[in-house]
Amino acid sequence: MEVISSIGRRKTSVARIYVTAGKGDITVNNRTVKDYFVSDILETIVKQPLNVVEAVSDFDIKVNVEGGGPAGQAEAIRLAVSRALVEIDPEHRAPLKKEGFLTRDPRMVERKKYGRRKARRKFQFSKR
Repeated sequence: MEVISSIGRRKTSVARIYVTAGKGDITVNNRTVKDYFVSDILETIVKQPLNVVEAVSDFDIKVNVEGGGPAGQAEAIRLAVSRALVEIDPEHRAPLKKEGFLTRDPRMVERKKYGRRKARRKFQFSKR
């Protein structure tokens, strides 16, 4: 099996992954997934697509991720892994689509507007 590359995005996070045949090692920015994501929940999010298709120990995954926070990065990696699994075997598409892992979440932070404190929050009104 050659190297399969894929990309995933969430909020302002961008994850580029490279999947090869291996024994289940996941490396995120040259660190293990346990070291990079201190929360077990985020580590679980990253591994969800592999658990759905029962391929946890079949592939080595190298991830370069940047931007955003830990949750957005984990979900960007999840989308990238799902896309790579579909590229490896098209039969993985149905269970991953059913779980919603192939859908790019379009929600972004709304920009701040002038004359406002935040995107929608007005400045505090002072009566006196």
